[in-house]
Amino acid sequence: MNFILRFLGNSIALYLANQTVEGFVFRGDLKEYLVAGALLTILNIGLKPVLKIIMGPLIWLTLGLFTLVINGAIVWVVDYFVDFIVIQDFVALIWTTVIITLIGIVTRIISK
Repeated sequence: MNFILRFLGNSIALYLANQTVEGFVFRGDLKEYLVAGALLTILNIGLKPVLKIIMGPLIWLTLGLFTLVINGAIVWVVDYFVDFIVIQDFVALIWTTVIITLIGIVTRIISK
């Protein structure tokens, strides 16, 4: 259930980023949102814990703000692997990451 909620939350976050962030271009329909949401969820479950362990001292020194950098790297990886997402500049990456992070926080609160 937790995986499905995170998956739907990531798909919705990508949709909201597409609607609100200038420079984040999503070319596709519901199927592509679901594919990108699934890829983002899989990377968050598989890659993010490893990166958090490796970057633990930086996360600790920045009082947790470095997790935004990790989230941004994961969003960039999703952008790299799927051709229907285009992040045009760094500012768009930052705002997309903030939206996905906030939606992720909400879905984690709901799932508990």
